[in-house]
Amino acid sequence: MNTTKWAVVLTSILFAGCSNTGAFLSGNQTVVNLNEGNYSINETNITGESEAAYIFGVSYSTGFMASSFAIARVEGSGRLYAEAFEDFWENYESANGPVSNRRLALANVRYDTDILNLFFYSKVKIIVRADVIEFD
Repeated sequence: MNTTKWAVVLTSILFAGCSNTGAFLSGNQTVVNLNEGNYSINETNITGESEAAYIFGVSYSTGFMASSFAIARVEGSGRLYAEAFEDFWENYESANGPVSNRRLALANVRYDTDILNLFFYSKVKIIVRADVIEFD
């Protein structure tokens, strides 16, 4: 192959990749006064997880946000934060019953990432952890 063909192949590979950037940023704020006895802490340290894997890429985290840039995703859907919260609520419901028609709030929400970067393979995992409060 001559140099022009290699340049076309490499450019095609570069622009045919996939990327994933996610964060759970909330633009609203609600003030809840917890000094009255109208609530109970239902569950502490409930977790939810989600992960995705990529080939020929790199993943990184900037604290509250995880990002990936790669040629192709080989595992997971790429909806890491949504799937982590879905898993969180499934874990909560398995221990405490359905959440519908209940007045629940999350407290002490934390986001962790676990990232593995190898030369040909990258894997990112999002872990959401929170306490669940129920109001009477």
